[in-house]
Amino acid sequence: MADSILRLHQAVLAARSRDPALSRTARLAAEGMPKIAKKMAEEAVEVALDAVQGDRRRTILESADLIYNLVVLWSEIGIEPADVWREMDRREKLYGIAEKLPKGRDKPVTRLAPGPAPLLGVEG
Repeated sequence: MADSILRLHQAVLAARSRDPALSRTARLAAEGMPKIAKKMAEEAVEVALDAVQGDRRRTILESADLIYNLVVLWSEIGIEPADVWREMDRREKLYGIAEKLPKGRDKPVTRLAPGPAPLLGVEG
C-alpha cells in the first residue's frame, strides 16, 4: 500500500505541470487549496455515508477517491508520504498501531509496557 501511495504521489507531482484542460490533477492543483480541501471533505463524507449505508463496493470506490484527493492535498503543501509514515511509526511506538493520539496533548505519552494500549476509562 505504501508503494502505491508513493507512486500516486509521484504521479500527482508530475501531473501538476500538465495542461489543466487535459489533466484533472493539474486542474485541481490550479484551482488551489480551497478547492482541494473541498474535494477532500466531499470524498470523506461520501466514504462515511456509503459505509453507514452498508454499501461495501461504493465505500471502496470512494475510499480510493479520498486517498487520491489526500495525496493531491499533500502535494499542494509539500508533504511527502514518508513524512506521514514517520508520524505513524512514532505514534505506533507510543500508543500501538490501532490507537489514535489523544486530543490536546502537548507532549507525547510514553507507554509503560509493550502490547496494546489500554482503553481509557475502562476498568478490567
